[in-house]
Amino acid sequence: MTLLVGVFSLLFLWYTLFPGRVAPETLHYFNAAQVAKGREYALGQRLVFITGFMVQVAFLFWLVFSGRAAALSRWLQQLTGGSYWAGIVLFFIVLWLLLQLISLPFTLYGSYFWQHRWGFSTQTWGSWWLDYLKGSGLDIALTLVGVILLFWLMGHWPRTWWFLAAACLSVWLVVQSYLWPVLVSPLFNRFTPAKDPAIVNMVQNLGEKAGIPVEQVLVMDASRRTTKANAYFAGIGHTKRIVLYDTLLKNYSPDEVKAVVAHEMAHWRQGHIVKGLIMGILGNFLLWGLLFFTLRTTLPAHLRYPIYTWAIVMLFFLMVSFVCSPVQNYVSRQMEKEADQVSVMLTGDKQAAVRLQVNLATKNLSDVSPPAFIEWFSFSHPPAVTRINSILMDQR
Repeated sequence: MTLLVGVFSLLFLWYTLFPGRVAPETLHYFNAAQVAKGREYALGQRLVFITGFMVQVAFLFWLVFSGRAAALSRWLQQLTGGSYWAGIVLFFIVLWLLLQLISLPFTLYGSYFWQHRWGFSTQTWGSWWLDYLKGSGLDIALTLVGVILLFWLMGHWPRTWWFLAAACLSVWLVVQSYLWPVLVSPLFNRFTPAKDPAIVNMVQNLGEKAGIPVEQVLVMDASRRTTKANAYFAGIGHTKRIVLYDTLLKNYSPDEVKAVVAHEMAHWRQGHIVKGLIMGILGNFLLWGLLFFTLRTTLPAHLRYPIYTWAIVMLFFLMVSFVCSPVQNYVSRQMEKEADQVSVMLTGDKQAAVRLQVNLATKNLSDVSPPAFIEWFSFSHPPAVTRINSILMDQR
């Protein structure tokens, strides 16, 4: 695991700094200046990501293997009068704060300063901090509940806690998919039903053609944070919805908006949300089982897991999520490719779909000719030229 993390990190850094030549076919759709701007924008984003990741991994490695985590947990437990559970809570809070302080410069630069430099961010300094504090508050509250539940399971079922933890997290994934769009997303953005009759009629017609009910088509006030345009699908059951950025409706032609809506409907039609959930749950059980064996070989035999176990768990999942990125992104790219093809079948308009890909990539400063390793490792969507070629070659 450590070797893979090191190899992937160095390859990611190398191809970020030295992306290589531009694929000739890219220049059929984008000029040299557009390609160069996309690469320059991506350079900053990727450097922030990989540097932040390596710093966090290095810190957790030092904390765990230097004995500092064990010493810190003993000291915190003494502060609480020897209370195991109070020590767990204090250790979690201290580690959470340390990791937040370590990652804050990278988060701030990547999501605020870099976005302002390129003219994407419309947020004020105060607005950015308000979002950051709201997100951090949710993170620490939900994670603390999970940590307490994890140590409770470890203490009561020392041999099967990993299975029970995976089951609990799997339930949470389903609940989150159902509740997040209606409870959490509105904390950050305002969502209103699409009111333009042309948009509503277009969505209804596409829904009938696709054979799927359209519960909600919502417009999100994305312009309060960014000039970028996008759309996404979210929720399951009665919380299913297509969300369109207001920047998309403002800056793109009706046939391009139709192509976007058809793409999101294609995700519904092909069952991508449910498939993604199922694959996530299966992977979840596999990873918790691997964590169980990792802890058995890492920690000395105890009647109960020591408080600093949480630092090892954090390091484990940080590294595993990094190493597993290519698998997750490969699955995502296949779903996106399928959604592109089905969307063209629904609209019958390949040219609009192609024009949409060109305009999205140009206006969002996408890297339209990424190095093969970067695409394989970190792209959740195929690059624009790959999507265009797939759309044009599809015979459906």
